[in-house]
Amino acid sequence: MTSATTAHSVVEPSATTRRFAGSLVVLYAIITMIPLVWIMLTAFKSPDDAISYPPKVMFKPSLEGFCNLFTTRSRQTPEFIRSLGPPQGLCDSIARDRNMVVAGPSNYVPRFVNSLIIAFGSTVLAVALGTLSAYGFSRFRVPLKDDLLFFILSTRMMPPIAVAIPIYLMYRTIGLSDTRLGMILLYTSVNVSLAVWLLKGFIDEIPREYEEAAMIDGYTRFQAFVKVVLPQATTGIAATAIFCLIFAWNEYAFAVLLTSGNAQTAPPFIPIIIGEGGQDWPAVAAGTTLFLVPIVVFTVLLRKHLLRGITFGAVRK
Repeated sequence: MTSATTAHSVVEPSATTRRFAGSLVVLYAIITMIPLVWIMLTAFKSPDDAISYPPKVMFKPSLEGFCNLFTTRSRQTPEFIRSLGPPQGLCDSIARDRNMVVAGPSNYVPRFVNSLIIAFGSTVLAVALGTLSAYGFSRFRVPLKDDLLFFILSTRMMPPIAVAIPIYLMYRTIGLSDTRLGMILLYTSVNVSLAVWLLKGFIDEIPREYEEAAMIDGYTRFQAFVKVVLPQATTGIAATAIFCLIFAWNEYAFAVLLTSGNAQTAPPFIPIIIGEGGQDWPAVAAGTTLFLVPIVVFTVLLRKHLLRGITFGAVRK
C-alpha cells in the first residue's frame, strides 16, 4: 500500500521553483509588451520627437498624431491662415501652428468601420458554419471522415500568395472585388477550417448521453443540439471566435490585393499614412493603437473562456 501511495503521489514544486517560474513569466510578459508600449508612446509624440535620435522616452505629450490620423491638411500662407479667424478646435489649432489648415476628414474611420464589419461578420459566419460541421463530424458516421477533415485542414496550409491571384481573377469576374461581401466570404472560407477542427475537439468531449436523454424526453435532434450541446460548447465557441477574429482583423495580404477603396480595411491603410516629408509616424502609431482596442476588448470580454478553451474541451465524462 505504501509503494502504491508513493507511486501515485504528486510532487509539488518548491517555493524557489515557483518563484523562478513566475519571474520567467513576468519577464516574458514585459518583453512582449515593450513594442506595444512604444507604439502607444509614439502616438502621443510630435513628428519631430518620433524620429529623434537617440529615441526620446521623456517628451511633451501631443495629440498631433491623432489629429493627423483623422484629418487631411494642406499648407497655406500665413496671410491666408490669419484671414480665417480663430481656430475651430484642437486639430485646427495644431495644424495652424505648422502653417497648415484642416482640409477635411481622412479615410481612417471608413477603413476602421470596414475592418469591424468584415472581421466580425466573417467570424460569426465561420463559427456558425464550423459549429454545425464539427457537430456533424462528431456525432454522425461520415464517409471518409478522416480524409475530409484533413482536406479541410489542408486549406490552411497554403500561403495566401499561392491562391491570391486566382481569387483576384475570380472576384474580378463575378464582381466581388473591393466589396465587403467578398472579403467576408473569403475570410469565412479561410477560418471555417480552423473552426471545424477546434470545435470538433470540444463537441467530442460532450457526452452523447446528454443528447440521448433530451431526445428521449421528446426533443428533436436539432432541439437537443441547440439546448444541450451549444450551452456546453460555449467555452469552445468563445475561444474559436477569438482565434478567427484575430486572423480576420489582422489579415493583410488579401486585403492589399482585393481591396483598394470601398472595402479597404485598416491594415493596408495605416502604413500609407504620409505626412510632410515622409511617413507620419505619430499618426501611424495612433492608428495602430486604436486598431488594437476592439480585439483587446473582445478578448477581455471572453477571457474566462479563453484559458479553458485552449485546452480543447470544457466538459469531460
